[in-house]
Amino acid sequence: MPLRTFHVQVGDQVFLEEGGEEIGAVRRVAKDHIVIYIEGAGDFTLTGPEIAAAHDGKLRLDPEKVDPSLLAAARAAHDHETE
Repeated sequence: MPLRTFHVQVGDQVFLEEGGEEIGAVRRVAKDHIVIYIEGAGDFTLTGPEIAAAHDGKLRLDPEKVDPSLLAAARAAHDHETE
């Protein structure tokens, strides 16, 4: 399988789906992983396969490949907000 390379920067917004709500942001970028912060849940480390796309300051995750705890945190990211 070919290796995919994405351009990711600290501060990029993180999304679970295209056109969806922002769930967090990139906090650290290393050669072999990135760390993202999910609102209300803290930091999670990604090693690559979980990333579906990265463009225009946005990082989209692949819900089928992320760790179940990250997926639950992502889906609950805005649960604590009030209108």
